Amino acid sequence: MRANPSNKMIIEVFRTNVACDSQAHWLSAQLLQMPGHHRITFDLEDCDKVLRIEGTNVQPGNIIGLLSTAGFSCTLLQD
Repeated sequence: MRANPSNKMIIEVFRTNVACDSQAHWLSAQLLQMPGHHRITFDLEDCDKVLRIEGTNVQPGNIIGLLSTAGFSCTLLQD
């Protein structure tokens, strides 16, 4: 988890294997229930099926865990 004492917006980017809009929509709804997530987008046209999450309390381990539990792969893309 990245420290964010000032509650500034941060963005984390992940590589996934989400294949279609219905999966992305369902996952977005699940992720928005996590505290501190304000904007979630999937780029399914990208070869990495990119997931971007913007928020004040973005915890990559929790995101990876949620997608993994739902049967998807998810890895954090480094800066």
